Amino acid sequence: MPDTLSDTLSALADPTRRAILARLALGEATVGELARPFAMSGPAVTKHLNVLEKAGLIRRGRDAQRRPCRLEATRLREAAEYLVGFRQFWEGSLDRLEDYLQELQKKE
Repeated sequence: MPDTLSDTLSALADPTRRAILARLALGEATVGELARPFAMSGPAVTKHLNVLEKAGLIRRGRDAQRRPCRLEATRLREAAEYLVGFRQFWEGSLDRLEDYLQELQKKE
């Protein structure tokens, strides 16, 4: 069984790939359009796109001569659902810290 969560988190570990996903959240774009904001070649951007596609985060299509890329949000939702449990942990930790700090202030 493939470990899609690991693939997703690995793909998201790179800031360039996160920026590409943020751009695709605005709508489809070609490799050239995605490469413009970065100081890298088209082939370098293509390598990032290959990682994103393998992780199931984007889909590449064909439209005549264009090869638009689209965001596939299902895997992002799965990662968000996994991470939400940790958000509850951190909020609980912060609540406990706040309680502890209030106790210290009362003692002073």
